[in-house]
Amino acid sequence: MTAFAQEAAQQSSDNSASPPEIVVTAQFREQKLQDTPIAITAVTGEMIEQRSASALADIANTAPSVVLRPASAAFGNSITASIRGFGQIDFNPAYEPGVGLYIDDVYYPRLTGANFDLMDVERVEVLRGPQGTLTGRNSEGGAIKFVSRKPTGNGGGYVSATYGIRNRINLRASADFTIAKDLFARVSGAFADQEGYVNVIDYGCAKPASGLPSTTGGTKCTKYKLGDVGYKAVRGILRYNPSDRVDVMISADYTKDNHNNGAEVLLYANNPNPNVQTVNGLPYDSRFICGRWCNYTSTGQEAGAFVAGLIPPLNGFPLAATTGQQSSDYEGWGVSGNIDLGLSDSFKLTSITAYRGWNSSFSIDNDLSPARVGFGNNQLTHWFWSQELRLNAKLGEMADATVGGYYSDEKTTYYTLQDIRYVAANIPGVGLLPIFPLQFIGNDPVRTKSKAVFGTVIVRPMEAMTITAGVRYTKDEKAYTFYRYNLDGTTINPFLDPIGAANGAGYDGPNGTALTGRTAKFSGDRVDYRISLDYRFSPEVLAFATVATGYKAGGVGPRPFNAAQARGFGPETLTSYEIGIKTDLLDRKVRLNLAGFYNDFKDAQLTLLSCPQFGGPGPCALPQNAGNAKVKGFEAELSARPVNGLQIDGSFSYVDWKWKCVNPAVVGQASGPCNSDPAIVGLLSKNPRGLIKTKWSFGIQYDAELGNAGSLTPRFDIAYQSGLAGGDVAPVPGSPSATFGQVPGFTLSNARLTWQNEAKDVSVALEVTNLFDKYYFVSKFDLTGAGAGAITGQVGRPREWAVTLKKKF
Repeated sequence: MTAFAQEAAQQSSDNSASPPEIVVTAQFREQKLQDTPIAITAVTGEMIEQRSASALADIANTAPSVVLRPASAAFGNSITASIRGFGQIDFNPAYEPGVGLYIDDVYYPRLTGANFDLMDVERVEVLRGPQGTLTGRNSEGGAIKFVSRKPTGNGGGYVSATYGIRNRINLRASADFTIAKDLFARVSGAFADQEGYVNVIDYGCAKPASGLPSTTGGTKCTKYKLGDVGYKAVRGILRYNPSDRVDVMISADYTKDNHNNGAEVLLYANNPNPNVQTVNGLPYDSRFICGRWCNYTSTGQEAGAFVAGLIPPLNGFPLAATTGQQSSDYEGWGVSGNIDLGLSDSFKLTSITAYRGWNSSFSIDNDLSPARVGFGNNQLTHWFWSQELRLNAKLGEMADATVGGYYSDEKTTYYTLQDIRYVAANIPGVGLLPIFPLQFIGNDPVRTKSKAVFGTVIVRPMEAMTITAGVRYTKDEKAYTFYRYNLDGTTINPFLDPIGAANGAGYDGPNGTALTGRTAKFSGDRVDYRISLDYRFSPEVLAFATVATGYKAGGVGPRPFNAAQARGFGPETLTSYEIGIKTDLLDRKVRLNLAGFYNDFKDAQLTLLSCPQFGGPGPCALPQNAGNAKVKGFEAELSARPVNGLQIDGSFSYVDWKWKCVNPAVVGQASGPCNSDPAIVGLLSKNPRGLIKTKWSFGIQYDAELGNAGSLTPRFDIAYQSGLAGGDVAPVPGSPSATFGQVPGFTLSNARLTWQNEAKDVSVALEVTNLFDKYYFVSKFDLTGAGAGAITGQVGRPREWAVTLKKKF
C-alpha cells in the first residue's frame, strides 16, 4: 500500500487539474483523505470561502447525511446536530449530543454555543458513522472536528471586510508572526453585525380596535427585528516548535454572541383556556398570526387571577407578572494545551488539556403574542475540564498503534423561571378544564463525569491491505439535582412538588420523596469496538469494509412537571456495518467516494410532549427509550477538475429509517416489552426529528485567468434537503401538527463572483445567498401535544447579498 500511496501522491503533484490532496487526522495520525477508511467530508478553509460559508452549520449544506441547524428560539443560542439520523436537538445539559464536536482535538460537550464561527480555520472534518473508539463519548452518529491554522512564524495573515444587505458588516483578520527562535504566535479575530429580517410588532399599536394598550405609541408599531447578528470572537495560539520531536501549542479564545431571539413566526394558535387570554380577555387564536415575516411576541406576561376548572378552591389564585429580555446572549471562553513529544523515532506522546466555560441567557414567549400562554427566562452557567493522553507507536513497517486515556468533568447550572398558564385537562363531553396555575423557578445543577481508555492498531499484512482494529471502554456518570420554587425563590412550589412543600427540600420519608433537593443519578459503562479492512486495488482505488459500534449515555428527565416524571432513561446503542470505495479516476481528474451502511439501532431516546401515563394530564417533556430501528443508507461525494480552472463538486445521500419495535408506554399504551405491532409502531413519527431522508448538493466554478488583470471566478451552488419530522409522535392526519408542525424540504441556491489580482493577494467577491429568495423553515416548535395550542416556525434567511474585500500578506 505504501508504494501505491506514493505513486498516487506523485500523480497528484504532476497534475494541476486534480482535486487537492487533503490531510486529515481522523485516526490519531496524519493521513491523506483518500487513504483513510472512513466516510469523511473534509472542507478546507479555501473551500469554505468559495461556498460563502461563515459558521459551522453552513458546512452541513454539502455534507451527506448531516443536519446542523440553529435550534428553535426556545433552546437559546444552540444548534441541532445529527448524522445519519443520530444526534440531538435539545440543548438541555441532561442530554448528550450524539454527534461529537471537537475544536483542535478538544471535545465540546454541549449544543449551546456550538455553531462555531469559521474564523481562521484550516479545515473541518466531518466523520460519518459511529466513532466510538476514535473520538469517544457520544459520537454514535459521527464526529465533527474543527481544525485551526497553526502558527508557523511565516509572517502571513489577512484582513477582510464585508458589507451587505440590512447593514451587514463582517470584519476578519489574522496574523502569524515569530516572537523568538522556535516560538511562534497566531492571532485571529472576527466581528459580525447585521439587522434582522422578522419584525416584532406591537399588537395594540397595529390593531388599535383590539383594546390592548400600545407600548410603542403613534403609528410606528415595529419594536425590533429577529434574526439579527451580533458576534465577536478572538483566538490566540502560541506555538513552541524547536524540532520535529517537540511541538507545544497553547491556545485561548473568547466569544461574545448577543442578538435578538431566533426569527420565528406563529403558524397555528388555538387555546380556549381562559387563563391564557390577554389582559382584556382576547382568546388565543388565529388573530395573533401576523404573517410570513412578523410576529407579536412579548417579553413577559401580565399578572392575573387563576380561573379554576378541576380544582374550584384555586379560583382567583393570584398569578404574578413576569418579565424578561428580548435578546439571546452567549459569552464563552476556553484555554487548551496540545503537547506532542517525539520520544523516539517510533514513539510519540500527545497530551491535550483543556478548560472551557460559558454563560448563556435568553427569554422565550412560546406563543409569540400578547396572550399569556407561556413565558420563560433561562440562564445557564457552564464549566468543563478535560485531559487526554495518547501514545502513538510505529511498530516496524507493518503496524502502527495508539493507546490512551481520557477524563472529563463538567458542571452546568440551569436556572429557569417558567410562567405556564395553559395547564388543563381535556375531559370528554365536558371540554377543557384548567387544573392548576404553574409559575415556578428551577435552579438545577448538572454534574457529568466521563472516563475512558482506548486503543487502536493499524496492521498492513501485505502491501495493498490494511486492517484497523480499535476498542474503547467508557464510564459515564451524571447527577441532576432538582429545585422547584415559587417565584419568591425560597418557598417550594406546591403544585409541582406537594411533598416538598409540606415536608421541606430533600425530604425522603413515609409521606414520600420531595422533588426539590432530589438528586437523580445515572451511571453506566460501555465497550465500543471498530474493525475495518481496506484494500488498495490500484493507486486510484481504495475499498473498505467496517463494523463499528457507538452509544449515547443515558440520564434522567430534566423537566419533570410532577414527581412521577422525574424518571430515568437508559443509553441508546448502535452497531454499524459499512462498505465504501474511494477513487481518483480519469488521470486523477475525478474523485468519487461512495459509502453504504446498515445500522442496528436500539433503545432510541425520544422526548414525549404528552405523557398522561406518567403522572396524569398536564405539561410533559419526558425523554424515554422508545424502541429499536433498522437504518440503511447510501452516500456519494464527487470532486472533479475536468480541465484547468473548472471545478465541479457534488454530494448525495439517502437514508431509510424503519422502526422495528416500539416501547408501548412511550406512545400512551399499556406498558410491556418492545412491540412490533404495526399499530403500535405507527404511533411514532416515521423518521426521528434529526433525519433528512434525501439530500444532495452541486457546485461549479471556473477560474478565468485575465493575464495582468488577475482572474475572475464565478461560482454557483445548489443544495436540496428533504423534510424533517416536527415531533417524535406521529401526527394525526388532518391535525394542526400534521398541517403546520412538520418541516418541509427546500432547495437553496448561492452564487459568488470573485476577482483576484495577478499576485493573488487582493480579492473582491460579490456573493448572493438564497439566490431565488426561497421561503423556508429551518425548524418548528409544536406545543399542541403539551396543551399550549401553539405551533411556531423559525424562518430561514431570505435572499442576501454582500461584497467582501480581502487582503493577504
